[in-house]
Amino acid sequence: MATTGRRVGRPRAARRPDSGLSARDELLRAAAELFTTLGYAATTTRVVAERAGMRQATMYHYFGGKEDLLAELLESTVTPSLILARELLADEERPAGTRLWELCRSDVELLCGGPHNLGGLYLLPEVRAERFAGFHHVRAELKDAYGRLLAETGPGAELDKAELALRTDLVFGLIEGVILVHRSDPERPVAAFAEATADAALRIAGLAGTTGTAGTTGMAGTPGTGRD
Repeated sequence: MATTGRRVGRPRAARRPDSGLSARDELLRAAAELFTTLGYAATTTRVVAERAGMRQATMYHYFGGKEDLLAELLESTVTPSLILARELLADEERPAGTRLWELCRSDVELLCGGPHNLGGLYLLPEVRAERFAGFHHVRAELKDAYGRLLAETGPGAELDKAELALRTDLVFGLIEGVILVHRSDPERPVAAFAEATADAALRIAGLAGTTGTAGTTGMAGTPGTGRD
């Protein structure tokens, strides 16, 4: 008799007493560790399943293979920041520079705050495949949110379309570039690193100083008014 779908194998219990994680989350945790230490190409689904404490056939009840695991891990590095970006874009109470700083800070903490450097997976050549179109779509939407926040600042509003695109590329590139910096010194305190990166991002955007909780400053260190 023919079989359909990928739900093969007997699913294991929903939770393990030693971790409290669901089987799905245990697989993701195992994949994150193995992909970032052993390497994506060298990691097999069997090894992932064994690290998660289950049989390979059971793993296929939750994921179709390595690509599905990688896709979910990649999207987990972007989706929380995109949710925050949407909230910040809707916030009309605080200056745009303050909101942009908060997005930069939070994004860096997300990329660097976990036990594994998942951002390093961006560099895998496999990520260019069509299977990861969902990740690229979410990432593009996040980058667009950066650009929209930048455009709402005083300096950003004065830029033409090409200049705004360049500044957005530079700011977004700086934020994602922390992946390599974090890899070189993973013991660096993430909170301070995130704030310093956000400060640098605002300087690239044409704003001077930190716009976190201390208010907004404009270009050349002069006090900002209105929307930066």
